[in-house]
Amino acid sequence: MSSLETVLEEVKNELMQKNKIREETHESMRKATSLSKQAILLIHQKKYVDAEKLVKSAKEKISSLQDLAKDYPEIVYGGMFSAALQEYSEARIFLTLVKESRFVTPAEVNVPSVDYVLGLADVIGEYRRLTLDNLREGEVKKGEECLEIMDQVFIQLLALDEAYMLVPGLRHKSDIARRIIETTRGDITLEIRIKSLEDYLKQFEPMKRSTKRKPKKG
Repeated sequence: MSSLETVLEEVKNELMQKNKIREETHESMRKATSLSKQAILLIHQKKYVDAEKLVKSAKEKISSLQDLAKDYPEIVYGGMFSAALQEYSEARIFLTLVKESRFVTPAEVNVPSVDYVLGLADVIGEYRRLTLDNLREGEVKKGEECLEIMDQVFIQLLALDEAYMLVPGLRHKSDIARRIIETTRGDITLEIRIKSLEDYLKQFEPMKRSTKRKPKKG
C-alpha cells in the first residue's frame, strides 16, 4: 500500500507536468497568432511570398497544438487556442482571396467551423484597408470590387440563420462589420463624386487655354 506522501508526490509531478505543457501551449498559441497577424500585414504590402511563409509557420504551430490536444484537450482548448485559430483562419482566407479570388474552406484551413466563421468576419476589416489603399492610389474601381467582397461576406454570414446564434461572438463582429461597410461605402461614394467633379472641370481646360490672350508682336 502506497503512503500518502508517495501518492501526493505523484500528484505533484502530474500537476507540474501539466503546468509545463500549459505554458508551452500558450507560448505556441501566442506565436501562431503573431505569425498570422504579421502575414496579414505582409499581404497588405503585397509581399505574398513572405506572407505565405509566415502562414505556413503558423499552420505548423496550429497542427502541433491539435496533435497535443488529443492527449491534453483540457489544456489546449481551455486556453487561447480559439483566438489563435481565428487569426490563422483570417490570414488563410485573406491570402487565398487576394491571390486566387476564392474562399478557402474550413476543411482546407483545418479549423473548427466556429473559428473559421469568426475569422471570416474579421476579413471584412482587412478589405476596408485594401479599399482605402486603392482609393489613395486613385483605383476607385478596385475599391468598389473590395466593397463587393465585404458585402458578400457580410450577407452570407447573416444568411446562416439559426446557426448564426450558435457562433459565440459573431453578433458583435457582425455589428462592427456593418459599421465598417457603411463607412467604406461612404468613402467610395465621396471619392466617386470628387472624381466626377474633376472630370467635369477638365472639359473646360481647353476652353481656358484657347481664350488666353496671345502676346503682341513687337
